[in-house]
Amino acid sequence: MVEVRLTGELRCADADEARLVAEHLPGHVALTRAEPGCLSFEVAPTADPLVWTVAERFADEPAFRAHQVRVAASEWGRLTAGIERRYSVDGLAG
Repeated sequence: MVEVRLTGELRCADADEARLVAEHLPGHVALTRAEPGCLSFEVAPTADPLVWTVAERFADEPAFRAHQVRVAASEWGRLTAGIERRYSVDGLAG
């Protein structure tokens, strides 16, 4: 099995989006870290109050895909859908 790694940034357009992230991020992090196959999940603020770094590691592609499905259907996913994400993902087939 190949580990999947996602790295990048969550970039808010304004203070309202940043408040939304700050309010809902702790629950999102806790749920993600509890998922089967989640090896690590870190979202950290940067010096720019509108930008967070994101680093995720999942045991394999099925665990990563299951995470993506859960997030899309979650409160976090719905509330932050319009916030820009600049991610790269390594370890996915094809």
